[in-house]
Amino acid sequence: MASVTLTLRSETKPLEHRSALSPSVVRKLVGKGFRVNVERSPERIFDDGEFAEAGAMLVEEGSWPNAPADHIILGLKELEEKDPFPLKHEHVQFSHSYKDQEGWQDRLGRFAQGGGTLFDLEYLADEKGRRVAAFGYHAGYAGTALALLDWVWKLESKLPLPGRSPYRFKSELDKEVKEEVSKGARKNDGRLPRVLVIGALGRCGKGSLDMCREAGIPEENLMKWDMAETAKGGPFEAIREADIFINCIYLDKEIPKFITTDFLKQGKRNLSVVCDVSCDTTNEKNPIPFCDTPTYFDKPTITLPEFSPPLSYITIDHLPSLIPREASEAFSEDLLPSLLQLPERDTAPVWVGAKDLFNKKVAELPEALRQKAAPTMNGESKA
Repeated sequence: MASVTLTLRSETKPLEHRSALSPSVVRKLVGKGFRVNVERSPERIFDDGEFAEAGAMLVEEGSWPNAPADHIILGLKELEEKDPFPLKHEHVQFSHSYKDQEGWQDRLGRFAQGGGTLFDLEYLADEKGRRVAAFGYHAGYAGTALALLDWVWKLESKLPLPGRSPYRFKSELDKEVKEEVSKGARKNDGRLPRVLVIGALGRCGKGSLDMCREAGIPEENLMKWDMAETAKGGPFEAIREADIFINCIYLDKEIPKFITTDFLKQGKRNLSVVCDVSCDTTNEKNPIPFCDTPTYFDKPTITLPEFSPPLSYITIDHLPSLIPREASEAFSEDLLPSLLQLPERDTAPVWVGAKDLFNKKVAELPEALRQKAAPTMNGESKA
């Protein structure tokens, strides 16, 4: 087996505590002959020492650009753009660049200019086209937890929901949400919220429904919609009638709008919280057009103007980081079989497919962004 060195970089996105690798998966990779470097990180949910004990070599935070060119750089969220130098390595990460998202050309241009390659985690798929690893379940779970907390909060306050910090263990979140929902029911004449989940059959929808059940929401209060229920096209009266709407769809084409502000103003409305787990805020095809601004853990909701009673939405694009330990452990275990195929990435279908898609998207870039830059002394390139 050809030797492979992975470098797990430290995440730079604020409040991102997840990790593409868990210590237990690092131990398995090392046992199979991989070399694994792990950048030290003050934010990652796992302690640096856990990785060292698993057999990884600890390296300085932010040192990956100077790693040898044959090292594979593994991360989660997109790279910082404050110093957009060309990229020479093979990178495995989420890029948010293949659906014409804002800034996608500049992000992909860095790889083309540096001679690097992007293996986008969102598009690592098996031979049946199913993603090999995804955070969808935990995104749905965490987003629904915040929506339930916001529903309770609105029963007693007109102020926005206070910020939340990631929980060290999911059980801590479960306990808080369950207690808050019970308190909310007491304030609401014993009535628990009705929750409509669109995309209920997928990973994300399953996570959303499991959170509702964990919080004590009865099955009769859960409306589970998927493609069959939305086939006729919106806007949908059922969304306006629900207390909470959770959007869990995978958006890959334009569809009729699920709900609009104009429709919400027509007649009686129970809806008080929308959680757009799909989080396509910059996509003009977004079926919830008013969810057009990202929110963050320190300010998790945006309240829409001119609505009484209040109506707010949640559009946090890294929701699983609310429960980073469990989310990271599940994701990295699912990713492991594909990582073990990296020595054969020139022929293994999961990696060949991801590289082919990358090359296809790079070919769509303007010629100026596809020109390879001259290398500098340290092996990086400067545009």
